[in-house]
Amino acid sequence: MSTERPFRVLGLQQIAIGGLDLGALRRLWVDTLGVEKAGEYTSESENVQEDILRLGSGEHAVEIDLMQPLDPESRPKVHDPSLNHVGLWVDDLPAAVEWLTEHGMRFTPGGIRPGAAGHDIVFVHPKGNDEFPLSGEGVLIELVQAPDDVIAALG
Repeated sequence: MSTERPFRVLGLQQIAIGGLDLGALRRLWVDTLGVEKAGEYTSESENVQEDILRLGSGEHAVEIDLMQPLDPESRPKVHDPSLNHVGLWVDDLPAAVEWLTEHGMRFTPGGIRPGAAGHDIVFVHPKGNDEFPLSGEGVLIELVQAPDDVIAALG
């Protein structure tokens, strides 16, 4: 694999934690641990209702997304596994997707699209296949387009 990649991973953008009871997750993370709730998001196509929490401030803030499935029997199963995915800031998402695809990275269906926090996102599939052998090696990884202030602070 060429080391001349046209993008940089800048830092941790988020972790996402799923469960069948958003209220229980909220009691732990917001009420007990005191992490600030910054927003909410619901998507039928992604089978999710979530609370968006923020840990820290400014460009160094990290999201903690608490997720509950709208339908526990439907996919994607945002509660299985409980640590659903890890999000990484990248400085050039389209270049990252193009380069990674050329090098055999498997992505989940849906391509680049707006995420819950308003940034463009794409997911690296946790498992490779014959056509695209590179993957998240068992971990769902969300690549998130960093806004200019994050690029300036972390780049």
